[in-house]
Amino acid sequence: MALALPCLAFGSQIAILRNGFSILHERHVVVGSNTRLYTSADGSYVDVPTAQIDHFEEDLTPAAAQSAPQILPKPATALPVNLPAKTVTNKTPANINLSGMVSEASGRHNIDPDLVNSVIWAESDFKVHAVSPKGAQGLMQLMPQTAATLGVGNAFDPQSNVEGGTRYLRELLEKYNFDLAKALAAYNAGPLRVQQYGGVPPYYETRAYVARIIRDYNRKKLAEQRAAKAKKKPAPRPEKTAASQPPNAKKG
Repeated sequence: MALALPCLAFGSQIAILRNGFSILHERHVVVGSNTRLYTSADGSYVDVPTAQIDHFEEDLTPAAAQSAPQILPKPATALPVNLPAKTVTNKTPANINLSGMVSEASGRHNIDPDLVNSVIWAESDFKVHAVSPKGAQGLMQLMPQTAATLGVGNAFDPQSNVEGGTRYLRELLEKYNFDLAKALAAYNAGPLRVQQYGGVPPYYETRAYVARIIRDYNRKKLAEQRAAKAKKKPAPRPEKTAASQPPNAKKG
């Protein structure tokens, strides 16, 4: 049985994660190997592996500045979850350069392409013609009304869909002061639900969705860090042997 150990936390705090993102929360407790971040006063929370948290900071952001745009920083969360499968058809055809489309859209909207790819994976599993039971369409699962608002005429056109979905994700990140958990929750459940609950809504599907994306994004960032460290390691120096000594070297 996991024990919940209370941590002293007064007012709003920000959990700064090792991968650069952050999560704004009211209080936090340690539950086993996770730290539970309560994102609103009604009890909504997100579990984050404690090892992924670098440190905590007090939230000193003035209320009037909460919507100010910033350069994209900081994610968090992980829960072992399995989301219900979507109604889908085929994987992305080989002749579609999805990676290039994601890179272009991410560059235009100043978002890490790894994050966009993690959203695509969670939303549609990279299936161009994916359709959810609720009617969301395409790679990033845009609802028809959302697609129309974003100017996406054909949600099954991968380039148009990725552009619209990436733009919408950027808008949500700015809206929630780059609190990734809130932005992803709004992408999944809608901004009205995030506003209603003052954070991640207490829906299992939404919590699982947020956790799934951040876990996948964290995995990519950790892999990149390991690869970068491996490149910086100096090549091992060859050991000196008798055969490597000059022919005229004197023997002791």
